[in-house]
Amino acid sequence: MGRDKSSEVFTVLHRVSAQDRVQRNRHRGGIIWFTGLSASGKSTLAVELERVLFERGCQVFMLDGDNVRQGLSADLGFSPEDRAENIRRIGEVAALFAEAGTIVITAFISPYRADRELVRQLAPAG
Repeated sequence: MGRDKSSEVFTVLHRVSAQDRVQRNRHRGGIIWFTGLSASGKSTLAVELERVLFERGCQVFMLDGDNVRQGLSADLGFSPEDRAENIRRIGEVAALFAEAGTIVITAFISPYRADRELVRQLAPAG
């Protein structure tokens, strides 16, 4: 999947800082990544954790493999290359949510260590 990089893409400087978001939410944003085999309980755990954190007052959102493949990754199959691209996209979205101060819970089959490492690199520091 070759992509042309535009020279017209610039970093947007937010006027709301990470510390402002921590003060508002009373917690930092972050990513919790559930991985495992199909039907192993990832989504069940993620849904329950989302509910518990929400009840405790956290800004939280859960991303699940089936839901993401119905929209964001609907154009991808299940080849190793498509799986890697799916995880990359999810990592990018999760990183944006986390940067916005949300705790993101993900539930994905992500068997490749390199893909999970990429997500770690995308996530906000800390």
